[in-house]
Amino acid sequence: MSGTTPADVVCLGESMVTFLPSRPGRLADVPSFARGIGGAESNVACALAAAGHRAAWVSRVGADGFGDHLVEAVAAYGVDTSFVRRDPSRPTGIYFRTATDRATDVHEVAYYRAGSAASAMSPSTVPCDGLPAGRILHLSGITAALSADCLALLHELTAPRAGRPLISFDVNFRPGLWRQESPAVLLDLARRADVVFVGEDEAEEAWGVVGAAAIREALPEPGVVVVKRGADGVTVFSHPTPPLPEPGLRPGPRASNAGGADVQPVREGAGWGEAPRSGPDTVTHVPALHVDVVAPVGAGDAFAAGFLSGTLRGLSARERGRHGHLMAAAVLTVPGDLTEPPAREHADRLAALDDDAWGRLRLGPGWTGDDTEVRTT
Repeated sequence: MSGTTPADVVCLGESMVTFLPSRPGRLADVPSFARGIGGAESNVACALAAAGHRAAWVSRVGADGFGDHLVEAVAAYGVDTSFVRRDPSRPTGIYFRTATDRATDVHEVAYYRAGSAASAMSPSTVPCDGLPAGRILHLSGITAALSADCLALLHELTAPRAGRPLISFDVNFRPGLWRQESPAVLLDLARRADVVFVGEDEAEEAWGVVGAAAIREALPEPGVVVVKRGADGVTVFSHPTPPLPEPGLRPGPRASNAGGADVQPVREGAGWGEAPRSGPDTVTHVPALHVDVVAPVGAGDAFAAGFLSGTLRGLSARERGRHGHLMAAAVLTVPGDLTEPPAREHADRLAALDDDAWGRLRLGPGWTGDDTEVRTT
């Protein structure tokens, strides 16, 4: 995909070089690390590109070797990185993490991202009219926590405007990042989005809102709210909404009807982010899968990618949720944040199973191969 070709999904946010431990244990005890990449929004872009969609990543990285590695690694997944800018005075962020010890649930993460190139993203350095055209713009609450300028950028990107794409927002509450600003700003941003991903645990910790129904009450505006409930799966609340437009459409001039009253023509994403909702919610519960977890990192990003892939394909809420679970299962069964997702035909076959067969699936390392036998319980 070139920088001039409209994207299916544009993902904006910070990515960092991540150092993965050579063995389990405390950071103080791990002797060596393997280099990888990590970043909520670029993870979504990579997963979508690997699944056959046109994806673009927008960010800022340092003019350093780590920045080179990030851009090259993300581009290797087929993501358009032509809108990533280099900052000569700020570094690329990095972080180290331990391998999760499932016996003791010990997990450490050490971030070195203060003053990073991405934290300088702002309405002036990343103007709305400078973004690539796309059907969906995917954002996360992590960006809002990086700096006041980043928060101002998200406020501008989520503001209702003609030609605005569908806004996908993953709350992604990280308590360690919210030491100065109140995480209540995440609620405001989520209410301005069209599709929202939020965990029950993070909604309670960030906003004091408990339970899926209460979360929906706190987020009445978005057309779709996906409440992640851990081992219990997800609950999808959805309003009736217009179909997702084809990429590259732009609003036309204002017209008048026969009676002389102004009529606003259909815009890109008409009904997304602006139009009042009508009719009651459809509530869909999608049970989680049984997965032999290797590492939990990146699963939420993969779920969002699978759900958005289903959105682009016009699938039902149930099917979107199942594709989210399948994409998450692919990442859960590898050590890093990213992996090759199952082939679309393979995922479609599993997503189409009846409820009983879906509930009996058990996915472990290597399950994504087309010739791999999927176990059942």
